Amino acid sequence: MKRSLFLLMMLCCFRAGAQVSMTVQLPPAGVVLKAQLWNIALVSASNATVNIRITMRLTDVRTNQPVLTGITRTVVMNKGARQFQTADFMPVQYEYFSPVTDRSVNGFLAAGNYLACYSLVVEGDKSGFQPGEECVPFTVEPVSPPLLNSPANQSELVTFLPQFTWLPPAPLNMFSDLNYEMILTEVHGNQSAEEAIQQNIPVLRVPRLKNIFVNYPSGGVQLDTAHTYAWSVIARNGNLFAAQTEVWTFRVKNNGQNNGMNVNAYVQLRKELDGSVMHGGRQLQLGYNNETADSTVTYELISLSSNNAVYTGTLAVKRGSNQLDISLEKRRGLQPGQMYLFRLLNSRQEYWQMKFIYTKED
Repeated sequence: MKRSLFLLMMLCCFRAGAQVSMTVQLPPAGVVLKAQLWNIALVSASNATVNIRITMRLTDVRTNQPVLTGITRTVVMNKGARQFQTADFMPVQYEYFSPVTDRSVNGFLAAGNYLACYSLVVEGDKSGFQPGEECVPFTVEPVSPPLLNSPANQSELVTFLPQFTWLPPAPLNMFSDLNYEMILTEVHGNQSAEEAIQQNIPVLRVPRLKNIFVNYPSGGVQLDTAHTYAWSVIARNGNLFAAQTEVWTFRVKNNGQNNGMNVNAYVQLRKELDGSVMHGGRQLQLGYNNETADSTVTYELISLSSNNAVYTGTLAVKRGSNQLDISLEKRRGLQPGQMYLFRLLNSRQEYWQMKFIYTKED
């Protein structure tokens, strides 16, 4: 009799613990707000009111690393079905494990592939038969990926130093650390452009770009008029993959120039240094956008091996775009094969700069 009574009590406990069911309602793909993580439908079959809490664990599928966890406040559930949203669970206590996660209540989730796992806790239930964990995979992707702009697809260029430009992904506010990786490679044989990007060694690869353009470095591998080139851009949020452009191709016309160089191409000076390095022989050809009223600016050539200035001088400039020719001939202190920094200083105390390797020409 006692055994039968004990089994009956255990069965009742199991039914009580299983009387609340949960259905998570997440979009399978697209732009996702953090608040949408809490769109949950609950159904209670209990005649009595039930106090519940929900815990959530969000994981990056690519790295299997946790992104954030959240736990709701206790909410009261009556018999029947009810649709809950983030306002019903507030305040939600979050713990963040990724530096690129937006910490605002209505912030966007960073682009990526995720697995959200939910556990429903019925308070006061001692049966040990709490509802199980429910995991939902979903993908966060921009409404628009980055879009290539120039050179146009399947175009023929007249310069060996093209500038590559693209448009950013949208919406921009879903990225806390937006950066780009630009890849350029040759297309071999019967390869498609997509296969070339995936399989071939890049001719040029520039990571962690903050700008939406890349100037082909004058010291880079010479582009060949006999080859077709493919290029693409990857957008990342921090180190996390976000989206990728299409793959476009171009060729370079043989316009009779020697050394693969366009004498009218000037490498643009920048405020921020990147991995670009140019070669300087008899002179440097540099572009500078003068946003001030300066008529003259100072510059210096700095040895990156000793961090000392080997030459200083002044340049006449005009407002707007300037093409600067800086002679390197008879500059004492310049050693062939060594890397140097050209640094221009304007009246705003802004440094505009470019790294170069000095190549002595006979």
